[in-house]
Amino acid sequence: MLEIVMILYTVYTLIKVYISVMQIGYISEEKDKEAVLMASDKFRIAGEYAIKKERLGLVSLIVDYAMFVWWVTQGFAWLTTTIGVDNSVLDAVIFLFGFMAINYIIGLPFELYQTFELDKEYGFSKMTPKLYILDQLKSIAMFVVLGGGILFLLSWIVINVSSWWIWGFVLLFTIALVVNILYPTIIAPMFNKFSPMEESELKSDIEAMMDKVGLKSDGIFVMDASKRDSRLNAYFGGLGKTKRVVLFDTLLEKLTPKELLAVLGHELGHFNHGDIWKNIAMMGVLLFVSFFLLGNLPDELFLDMGVEHKAGVEIAMMMLLLPLVSFVFTPIMSFVSRHNEYGADEFGSQLGGKENLVSALIKLVDENKSFPKSHPLVVFFYYTHPPVLERLKELGYDASAVNEAIKPLEKDGIFTFIADEK
Repeated sequence: MLEIVMILYTVYTLIKVYISVMQIGYISEEKDKEAVLMASDKFRIAGEYAIKKERLGLVSLIVDYAMFVWWVTQGFAWLTTTIGVDNSVLDAVIFLFGFMAINYIIGLPFELYQTFELDKEYGFSKMTPKLYILDQLKSIAMFVVLGGGILFLLSWIVINVSSWWIWGFVLLFTIALVVNILYPTIIAPMFNKFSPMEESELKSDIEAMMDKVGLKSDGIFVMDASKRDSRLNAYFGGLGKTKRVVLFDTLLEKLTPKELLAVLGHELGHFNHGDIWKNIAMMGVLLFVSFFLLGNLPDELFLDMGVEHKAGVEIAMMMLLLPLVSFVFTPIMSFVSRHNEYGADEFGSQLGGKENLVSALIKLVDENKSFPKSHPLVVFFYYTHPPVLERLKELGYDASAVNEAIKPLEKDGIFTFIADEK
């Protein structure tokens, strides 16, 4: 049985490696061609950043595979012996903490390189060692308290409840909903400062737009994202009464009020179309299938790994195999998400104007150094948003760059604007 699992995981890893290699080769060729959406030098820089990030992910993927092989052939048996696991809830939680701590330590160098080397090289990261350590300590403390409680409950269910995978699914799905409710008001403020947006014409326009679609929120807040990163973003967070509009301070600095309203109009499109609940439903289906498949692993598998079929090992094995199961669902979820994004773009263009949304999208690509092209396999598997060139095309604009400008295109009798590089 172990051989079958290892073969499946190997095939999964090889597919991901192939996709990554194809992406690196594709961008390596495209970055030296005629630039689109940004000046030629920025276009090449964005391509170089995308390649380096992809290579880092490729190395991380190979390390993850090596760790998987180690865990199932030696690691679980070693950790079981080291901790002295009995089939009790407390022992299961201790075992899982050990399992996660080792994986965290193995993955830490990649995160450090991404944050302090790669992202700093390209002008994204503003993270300081002090701030990074504080973030890590907060995350660890929160995980020990909240994560420990979740692992305790899940372990208790595994040990004491027949058909535990059903109730395990109910537990984690419920927790996911609660986290969505608490995140904007309790969790996120632990890491960033959220200031109510000052009274202004822009705030009044945002509130009027929200009233137009019937969105009641906890308020409009500006987040001090610039202390960690220079990239632009905005989002609607929370569920029910905790819903709030969050604008990155970097976004306010770079976009005009009209562009900002068009971006928020896009997000309101998701609200108006019920996309949040669709995403929650898809997550629920994925979680249910994962618990059904991974919650019924045969005893033979654990015997092959040299361990007893106990709660801690079973939950850890579920965590190891979850990426394999989710990968099967990824293209479907990505397709649905891309479809929803097109709908949100159309809604946002109606609320804020097509020209403003297009201008905002171009600025987001330029400021975030997002290489605008990707290999079709990457788009098929991973893109939750359509490629920006396709989004612009759907909005009726030609994104072909000539002389560092966006060429106007006549479509249905409407000419686009020209966004010159400054």
